Amino acid sequence: MLDFLRKGGLLMVTRIDGLARPIGDLQDIVRAIKARDASLKATEQPIDTGTAAGKCFLDMLGVFAEFEPNLRRERQLEGIAKAKPRTWRQRSMMGHRQRFTWRPGQRAAMKRKANRRARRGPAPPSAAVLSAADERRLP
Repeated sequence: MLDFLRKGGLLMVTRIDGLARPIGDLQDIVRAIKARDASLKATEQPIDTGTAAGKCFLDMLGVFAEFEPNLRRERQLEGIAKAKPRTWRQRSMMGHRQRFTWRPGQRAAMKRKANRRARRGPAPPSAAVLSAADERRLP
């Protein structure tokens, strides 16, 4: 882009942050424009690089242009860290399956528990789930 800039020419941009993000790159571009005896104009921002106040304003815009993506990236990383599950239960609730392994003696304990339930028989009627038809028969 700077190769096509002629002496006395004008480089027009809509916004300074679209020209360069890091402040160092922006200052290099401004120096290259001045070396060609050309000028820089932003349509949405009042910048006059010929005055001290204009140069200061240009540098401030450059600083904010560099600050904005850095801040966005920091917030994004904070959000990712906050969204990451912290325990295996939270991971499993989010769809991440954890490999299940039996602890020593756990299978035998589960079988004993199932056998005790089977020997007890069905649940008493007070604990059973009743349908609407069953509710009408109750006293």
